[in-house]
Amino acid sequence: MSTVITPAYLDQVLTQVAAQSSLAHEALAQRLRDHFPGCHISICSEDDVSPRLTPAAENKVCEIYYVASGEHCLSLTNDEAAATGIVVALRDDED
Repeated sequence: MSTVITPAYLDQVLTQVAAQSSLAHEALAQRLRDHFPGCHISICSEDDVSPRLTPAAENKVCEIYYVASGEHCLSLTNDEAAATGIVVALRDDED
């Protein structure tokens, strides 16, 4: 069963990321996966995401994008209903 990714769910993810942002990408991803089971979660840098996409949620630490898994491929989407996971794009601390 997949998780329904609501705005409240994204707010919880934002809170967790802000509290643990000093972790390395893979360690942060594992912590988030442990805390939010049933949701595909990937971590990347904000530079890895096209600036043409609009984040589903964001704070000073990161932007969150929806991921859809359809036809055996993962893709970023703006469609909340199609979301099966999220990408957490960490902001560069030098900004």
